[in-house]
Amino acid sequence: MADLGTLFKQAARRVGRTVGAASSEFSGGRIEGTLPREEDGRARIVCRKHAERRAVQIDSGRPTCFEPEDPDCESCLADIEDGTVETW
Repeated sequence: MADLGTLFKQAARRVGRTVGAASSEFSGGRIEGTLPREEDGRARIVCRKHAERRAVQIDSGRPTCFEPEDPDCESCLADIEDGTVETW
């Protein structure tokens, strides 16, 4: 049987991970919620890769047009997370 101190440490780690995950989800949702939207719910952002206005769905914090490994897309995603993405 594990000692009481070990059980408390394990429980505290689980709680810490849960709180961290909830905090990330809350921040992501809060930022996504502040983006201007079209009537159908798509976020209005300015695409860096194609230098054009786009209305896109945001799925799990990422625009549906997001392309991994593309520097423009990566910087756009970082700006969405920071709340500084260019919109229209």
